[in-house]
Amino acid sequence: MEIVTPAIGQIFWGGLVFLILLFLLKKYAWRPILTAVNEREKTIEDSLELAEKTKNEMKILQAQNEDLLKEARAERDAIVRDAKEVATKMVEDSKNAAKVEAEKVMVSAREAINSEKTAAISELKNQVASFSLEIAEKLVRQDLSSNDNQKALAEKLAAEVKMN
Repeated sequence: MEIVTPAIGQIFWGGLVFLILLFLLKKYAWRPILTAVNEREKTIEDSLELAEKTKNEMKILQAQNEDLLKEARAERDAIVRDAKEVATKMVEDSKNAAKVEAEKVMVSAREAINSEKTAAISELKNQVASFSLEIAEKLVRQDLSSNDNQKALAEKLAAEVKMN
């Protein structure tokens, strides 16, 4: 069993080396290791805080972006609504202008028709007067003493008037 049981000298020297190593580690390595671990822990905590702050800022920015989008949509809707109103007004103004212009054309056409009608009536009156004068002249030229002559003359003049 000698292999499993250590000798007293080995225990002594192993313990002494362990204590020396423990003393050296405590004096030279333990403090820098703890400092490095503490610094690493502080860096991790700072990083976590920064991540939390960034996360909160992102939420705030996202809310602001949503508000800006809502405002932009509202502005866009207002612009579109105004454009539609302007377009509707322009169409109505154009329709009204066209109606006014059409009314002017209608009035002008009525006036032209009335003037043409008046001219035609005047010309008709002149022709009737001319026919009347011609008839009167022919009646005066002929002898109207007998009834038979008068009837024959009237029939002849009526036939002539129908021909013209």
